[in-house]
Amino acid sequence: MQRAEIAMVPTPASSARTSLDARISSDELHALWRRYSAHGERVDRERLVLALSGLVRWIVVRTVREIPGRCDIDDFVSCGHEALIGALDRYAPERGASLEQYVTTRVRGALIDELRRQDWAPRSLRSMERRVRVAQDDFLGKRGRAPSSGELATVLGVSPGELRRHRDNLSTAVVVSLNAPIGAPGEPARERLDWIASEDLTTDPEHAASLAEAKRPFRRAFASLTRREREVAVLLYVHGLTLGDVGRVLGISESRVCQLHAGLKRTLRARLSSDEPLFADVA
Repeated sequence: MQRAEIAMVPTPASSARTSLDARISSDELHALWRRYSAHGERVDRERLVLALSGLVRWIVVRTVREIPGRCDIDDFVSCGHEALIGALDRYAPERGASLEQYVTTRVRGALIDELRRQDWAPRSLRSMERRVRVAQDDFLGKRGRAPSSGELATVLGVSPGELRRHRDNLSTAVVVSLNAPIGAPGEPARERLDWIASEDLTTDPEHAASLAEAKRPFRRAFASLTRREREVAVLLYVHGLTLGDVGRVLGISESRVCQLHAGLKRTLRARLSSDEPLFADVA
């Protein structure tokens, strides 16, 4: 049967539509490649890339379900186009494959290589991940429920501890973008970063309230110290001076500073002993 336009008829290589430029037929495509192969004109190569870019995009979209969320699909489209350009220079029609078949094989191979390159997890871990997924699906199909960790470990022939270690390792291998949008359909778009709990305690209302509550008894206890003890405490804990520096500022010996320091700590500890749980919350 005479070839029709590739945009309308599935090719033997892909058994799917390729969205070739509607202005160029399969015969014209091969004639264009023969002219490019003979003369190496850049304009011919650009026309070939333009004509086959739809096929590259189709292959990437078909592979998108295998692309992790951490990856950008546009990166894979660029990777596919690089493979396309290389395929145009390496295609040998005498080997029996059509240009579309050869391009499809080269692009898919490049995408798989790029996936492996971007994956931080070793192949053994990904292999175990596939085994776990297959075992879970098989168990669910037979029993009508998800397996427990013990049941899943038995099906896989590993100990529960080994299965737990595998899952821990897999969780560290998953990399996602903090700017990736998440949320249910219909809800305002928010980035994943917006949902990460802050480790800055100053933004925690509960911690701020506990800190304010702890300041009141501390101020009362601090006011009970002698003037010299308060001076030592301020120079040590506010200005960060050493014991020797404090002694030189106050005009006393370092040993006297040590005595004052020890005395003020005993006083504060005694007066704040009943509020120890409160201070533990803000430590």
